[in-house]
Amino acid sequence: MTLSTQFLAIAFPAMDPVIFQIGPFAIRWYALAYVAGLIIGWRLMMRLARSPGSKVTDKQVDDFLVWATLGVILGGRLGYILFYKPEFYFANPSEIFMVWQGGMSFHGGFLGVVTATILFARKQKISILAFADLLSIVAPIGLFFGRLANFINGELYGRVTDVPWGVVFPGGGDIPRHPSQIYEALLEGALLFTVMLIFRRTRFAEKPGFLTGLFIAGYALARSIVELFRQPDAFLGFLIGGFTMGQLLSLPMLAIGLYFLFRKPPATA
Repeated sequence: MTLSTQFLAIAFPAMDPVIFQIGPFAIRWYALAYVAGLIIGWRLMMRLARSPGSKVTDKQVDDFLVWATLGVILGGRLGYILFYKPEFYFANPSEIFMVWQGGMSFHGGFLGVVTATILFARKQKISILAFADLLSIVAPIGLFFGRLANFINGELYGRVTDVPWGVVFPGGGDIPRHPSQIYEALLEGALLFTVMLIFRRTRFAEKPGFLTGLFIAGYALARSIVELFRQPDAFLGFLIGGFTMGQLLSLPMLAIGLYFLFRKPPATA
């Protein structure tokens, strides 16, 4: 008797990661998730920018879409290379550009968007924190779609479990595992998005940087919790103190987020 027959388990849905393919050209769910997250987030951010009292215009949001796209893709790829597999990619530099094989890091993408936001805000001569606060409200949308794409790809699955909703993933043997991608979609995506919308309408949001801190700290907390159920990358395993790479990278994010949440705004003359 195999271990998987001892527990109730859900068979992994037979979904092809490739939506359709014509010759070498293929459209994948993962790419569609990025497109959906960027477009929906962009449209909602445009709507928020038109709200009374907004310090950002919808035209500026429209112009930022290209900057955000480059920040997510370049930062996400560079972050994966540096944080997860530096030795492999330094030894095989041609693999760096093969993004269709997978390999993106949220923390790298986050740093990429932060860099793009700072450069764009300075170019437009607008408040960096005001723009970041608006961007932080819609950021969980991209996380939601991205994690759903991870599930469809059967990647980044969870640890072995005996819960009734455990899933037998193609690459995880015949043992049911936590569908940690769904946990992340719900926590980092749906729940965090709801929290951002709620706090946007409170007096706390009047403090520049509060919503930015709420998103950063909220993501770090959600990611750290889900990492307790997610299978660590095989080539990394558990690191110092039994932490995973995702948890270690989230620690500085949590500290930065808390700083923005509780810092006192500068006094005005």
